[in-house]
Amino acid sequence: MVIGVLGGIASGKSAVAGLLAGSRGTVLAADTIAGEVLAEPRTASWLLDQFGPGVLDESGQADREALAQLVFSDSEAREQLEGWIHPAVREKIAADMAEARAARRSPIVLDVPLLLENESDHHLTGECDFLVFVETNAEDRERRAMERRGWPAGEVKKRERVQIPLSEKRTRAHHVIDNRAGLAELKSRVHEVLETEQLLP
Repeated sequence: MVIGVLGGIASGKSAVAGLLAGSRGTVLAADTIAGEVLAEPRTASWLLDQFGPGVLDESGQADREALAQLVFSDSEAREQLEGWIHPAVREKIAADMAEARAARRSPIVLDVPLLLENESDHHLTGECDFLVFVETNAEDRERRAMERRGWPAGEVKKRERVQIPLSEKRTRAHHVIDNRAGLAELKSRVHEVLETEQLLP
């Protein structure tokens, strides 16, 4: 069983993905994999050639915040970066999915922020048995992004302008999980989805 998780930035997708997977399943997190690709020496060298030293930190590795500021204000730079990062991420996700299937770990939960946006490239949506949308207030998402990620005010909206509208993602989902009432309630909502899909032990 493969589950795709949808939702806005800082909506709690990773928390929901972990709860859906539980102890028997596995989460494939695109952001984590992308971070691993960014940390590779060959990526730092490529970034230096393409964008100059301003996108590297003091240790000579990719500065994720500097990169984000660049690519979310320059569509051409974003296309360049995605053209380098996304193929490597897709390759790792495919390998990890094959490994999880061979080990019979289920469910496999895809925590992929651009799951719908990049479907024509990665074809992962078609792998999903169902999609889950994580519902959260815009104000809460903004606050979390500022507190936990150190983002400036308005950054969430800025980044989401280049993504599919949340209303469309919600419509595409088979289940909506409310993440506006605390962890206990979130666990209850996830349990309901797992029960409906007959995924409980």
